[in-house]
Amino acid sequence: MGEEFDLHSLTVDEAISKLDELLYAAYQAGLYRVWVVHGKGTGILRQEIRRYLANHPLVRSYSPADRHHGGIGATQVELREW
Repeated sequence: MGEEFDLHSLTVDEAISKLDELLYAAYQAGLYRVWVVHGKGTGILRQEIRRYLANHPLVRSYSPADRHHGGIGATQVELREW
């Protein structure tokens, strides 16, 4: 399991479903930070992913990624501790 999840080629529904699966796998693997790549595009996928992250039980916080991890085309996610 890597720390970067590339969802930019998926529909919103596909991306949310895959994101949920990936977040649980990352948590179980003991990761505390991951990056979700959603691309720049129209911003709809970014918006919906962040809306989902805002209410996810494993997510402590999230923010735009730094330029080394995709900038506005990605979101950095901090997971809750075990």
